[in-house]
Amino acid sequence: MPKNLVWIRKRFIFKTRKRRKEVDKMRRSKLEMYIDILRVLAQRGPLKLTHIMYKANVNCSVLKEYLDFLIKQNLVEERTVGKKRVVYAITQRGITVLKYFRELKAMLPVIEEDSRTPIPY
Repeated sequence: MPKNLVWIRKRFIFKTRKRRKEVDKMRRSKLEMYIDILRVLAQRGPLKLTHIMYKANVNCSVLKEYLDFLIKQNLVEERTVGKKRVVYAITQRGITVLKYFRELKAMLPVIEEDSRTPIPY
């Protein structure tokens, strides 16, 4: 293999690994996704499924599963507008949970997993 192709291949692999690490850092937990959904509904009001999907950046099938969970927990409610249009709205309990989560997040320091400094006890 010519030298410049080897260099290009190595560079591509390096960039791919670097991107993969960046993507891994950006993954959200279920809790973060639940909170993002609640935050979108609190900020924007009742929304259709597709609008929540784009605003919260959640896959459609995953969003349906998460909305079912939030509805069962009485944090979100499903409303029918007109004859067929279904929208989702945050409940008062959902607003309370969102408020408590924001307060908790503000109180707790953020510790990165990659940091090498020991945590004082």
